[in-house]
Amino acid sequence: MARALLISNPVAARTDEDTRYRVAEFLGRAGWKTEIAVTSGPEDARALAREAVLSGVDAVAVFGGDGTTMGAAASLVGTEVALTLIPGGTGNLLAGNLRIPSDPMRAARVLIEGKRRVIDLGRMELPDGAHYFGVACGAGIDARVMGETETLNKRRWGIGAYMATTLRVLPGVRSTACRVTVDGELLETQAAMVLIMNCGEIIPPIVRVRPEISPEDGLLDLLTIAVDSPWQGIRGLLRVLLNASGDIRHTPYLRYARGSRFTVETAEFLPVQFDGDPTGGTPFTVEVVPKALTVMTLQ
Repeated sequence: MARALLISNPVAARTDEDTRYRVAEFLGRAGWKTEIAVTSGPEDARALAREAVLSGVDAVAVFGGDGTTMGAAASLVGTEVALTLIPGGTGNLLAGNLRIPSDPMRAARVLIEGKRRVIDLGRMELPDGAHYFGVACGAGIDARVMGETETLNKRRWGIGAYMATTLRVLPGVRSTACRVTVDGELLETQAAMVLIMNCGEIIPPIVRVRPEISPEDGLLDLLTIAVDSPWQGIRGLLRVLLNASGDIRHTPYLRYARGSRFTVETAEFLPVQFDGDPTGGTPFTVEVVPKALTVMTLQ
């Protein structure tokens, strides 16, 4: 019998005990011996997934948000143990980019009926080890918004809580001088946000930055946005949100580049986030890890 570990984050925006057990029972009826593990802290998902790999499980399912998902994914990198995403957080951006159903029971069915897909991840080395992102890491406005949005508001308003925080902080945001080294080539610009993407959709499936961005191309994609007034911030936000063609290119306040290794240095300190979780600040270096993670998808 195939074995799976279901990791659940009880404080995520859309998780509950009843659904957790329903998912496990559903997988059991489909022939998967499923154990449940509930996190109690931010490092638990990584540790639980590591123990599951050592015990010989065939798959790890994560019922939570992007932070819990990537914590578990860090222990699956380079293994053949498949990750199944069961959305339970606020954004669930990786699940959205991979077209995983938002309903937990439909998402659980992906483990049974889906196919294995190997995707790239982004990686940053920190004193406590490697940290990974599946969708994007960002410095500046987005990291500040992620850090200042309260958990209670995320549970109550979902992604709308992030929009409310964005409108609150935007009037005080200003650009700073940035030096971004992309595969050895220097790009200098003013920016209030530096975004390095592994997936193309920052609000799936509505907002795609560029059509060629893919988590299977062995590359990461850079977007910087300059903001020196509330109007410029709204203009940049609208330029991204109204990007119907999915083809953002250079403008006086938007810069774009592709590569495999990025070093970001800023004149003023900017906070950094990985898939929505605060992760230190500038300066930092990230690189792509090609074919890092096996995930279950319908496509």
